[in-house]
Amino acid sequence: MAATNGHDGQAPEVLAFPCTIDIKAIGRRSVRFEALVHAMVSRHIAPEDLLAHSSRESRGGAYLAVTLTIRASGRAQLDAIYEALSASPEVLMAL
Repeated sequence: MAATNGHDGQAPEVLAFPCTIDIKAIGRRSVRFEALVHAMVSRHIAPEDLLAHSSRESRGGAYLAVTLTIRASGRAQLDAIYEALSASPEVLMAL
């Protein structure tokens, strides 16, 4: 049985918003993957809320992990970002 807050049946919020959080997307390495991830996340945040970004190739070079550090304003915003990333066929995993 999942714990709820007793008010609306929802689990209690773990994050206190606004907060800084890392969004990571992993996909096959290509010339456009990093730009694709940036574009998808940027649709959901203000330009000043992108705090940092980095990318790292897998050991064999076949995959690329892109990490964007953002200032998130709320749960709905994070849900929209993860939904967009997960819906993309180029994104194999979103963390």
